Amino acid sequence: MELVRSEHIFSGRIFSVRRDVLRTPGGEIVRDVVEHPGAVAFLPELPDGSVVLVEQYRHAIGGKLLEAPAGTLEPGESPEECARRELVEETGYEPGDLEYLGEVFLAPGYSTERIRLYRIKVSVRGEPRPEPDEDITVIRMPFEELLARASSGEIRDAKTVALALMVAARRGLLGQRSGANLKP
Repeated sequence: MELVRSEHIFSGRIFSVRRDVLRTPGGEIVRDVVEHPGAVAFLPELPDGSVVLVEQYRHAIGGKLLEAPAGTLEPGESPEECARRELVEETGYEPGDLEYLGEVFLAPGYSTERIRLYRIKVSVRGEPRPEPDEDITVIRMPFEELLARASSGEIRDAKTVALALMVAARRGLLGQRSGANLKP
């Protein structure tokens, strides 16, 4: 495919939209693309092996989701800095060791959003400092419960399901260890 032309048609607080016209062997086609600065998601792990999740209202789906903490990258911010910042804001936990697990694309059919995934060791908890528009409940649970809820479809957030699978693999719960040489 060859890009014929591209125009920005919307700019919002978090994302923008562009309209691309592409030349294909069958003729010209139009694709609208959501441009997103990227995000991080992470699974905080406590010394006993349990994990920290957040439940929050998501207007786009009209309800609450149980999910791994996450956040959008600020201009000039590294994914690691974003993960540490969002951990404190959303959960109150202080970050310890940070391990990069890989990345996923949220919806590559129409969006550039790339989510970098991490696991973070935590132990000390202070007070969360959510953004004014965030209504977040911090939930601690055994990792096995997270894995069961993700496997059953009870957890419907894609980044959280991906994190559960990646961490399960690293804990040896899926029969193999993968991703040992990944870099952000």
